[in-house]
Amino acid sequence: MSRKSVMFKNKNGKSNNISGKNIARIRKKMQPKVSQRAFADKLQLYGIDVDKNAIQRIECGKRFVTDIELVAIADVLNVSVETLLKK
Repeated sequence: MSRKSVMFKNKNGKSNNISGKNIARIRKKMQPKVSQRAFADKLQLYGIDVDKNAIQRIECGKRFVTDIELVAIADVLNVSVETLLKK
């Protein structure tokens, strides 16, 4: 019998991450200004394969964020992971 991978959707009806709003808020405050595309480019330098669309989906809560991505995002934003996880 083969086993299929199953990905469970978040059933709370709200968001697939709790960091997206913080990521967007902090990115928008960066000086000089950093677009979603430029942010994705910076993350790619950390080996995180994301594009502008993935950043947009993360920031609006439509995309899950892995722990590896969260650490890289915190580094690029120059904040702690804990800061990104605050509600």
